[in-house]
Amino acid sequence: MTDRTTVVVITHNRRDELERTLHAMTALPDAAPIILADNGSGDGSADMVEAEFPEVTVLRLPRNLGATARNLAVERVTTPYVAFCDDDTVWQPGALTTAADVLDRYPGLATVTGRCLVAPSLAEDPLTPELRYSPVVGPDWMPGPTLLGIMAGLTMIRCRAFREVGGFEPRMWLGGEEELLALDLAAAGWWMCWREDVVIHHRPSQVRDARRRRQLGIRNTLWTLWLRRPVRSALRRSVQILRSAPADRYTVLAVAEAARSAPWVVRNRAVVPAAVEAGLLALEDSQVRSTARRYVG
Repeated sequence: MTDRTTVVVITHNRRDELERTLHAMTALPDAAPIILADNGSGDGSADMVEAEFPEVTVLRLPRNLGATARNLAVERVTTPYVAFCDDDTVWQPGALTTAADVLDRYPGLATVTGRCLVAPSLAEDPLTPELRYSPVVGPDWMPGPTLLGIMAGLTMIRCRAFREVGGFEPRMWLGGEEELLALDLAAAGWWMCWREDVVIHHRPSQVRDARRRRQLGIRNTLWTLWLRRPVRSALRRSVQILRSAPADRYTVLAVAEAARSAPWVVRNRAVVPAAVEAGLLALEDSQVRSTARRYVG
């Protein structure tokens, strides 16, 4: 694995959870080199890692850059693949190897997203049925259901594809930031798949501002729609999303944040190809009915 994959972990002020995650990731039978991007933690996370996990490369960032920290970490990656891992997720034994094997075998594939089991019960993440039964049509060679969206902490990605599309958009910071990346990969001709046999455990952190995260999720979803979807689709999905969100100040703030960036959206708007839009249309019914996509935090 040292020649094929590097694991990139991002963290911010979650020292205990990070320590637990690194203990598990470094003990894997197929463990890979790890780069930790510390988003300006003030709880001694970076010091702890350097003391307890000398094999982990620590990238100390001056402030919380959100998902942009992954971009900076990938700049240091020399392997062909990178597996993203959050400080509250753990790839299970064999998962890194299986994902890398799939990417080796299919050069047109940009990402492999795994099956998420939520601790402590290890029930499947509620979003799993959307991935397992994805209606998106892919080529005959696809080694799993074809996706038009990924979950970063569950995904191994081909570094060449990641760099080709510019990685994560810094403005989005964190919260649904993967949607835009996935659409840009698809627009560039890359494919993404889900695999049942790539298993990741997720123990959702309690150290988070759920309402702010919801606000960012709504804002980033609106931005993605306005940046990449045809006008009619963007308007329809925007209405659907806002109808499903609580009518509170956080939703209002999300819309206001998104609207204030209208000049940036206009400058960077690039509608996806018709084939990608057809896949997005096929996904809409399951997305509208999904309880996992309710902005209720």
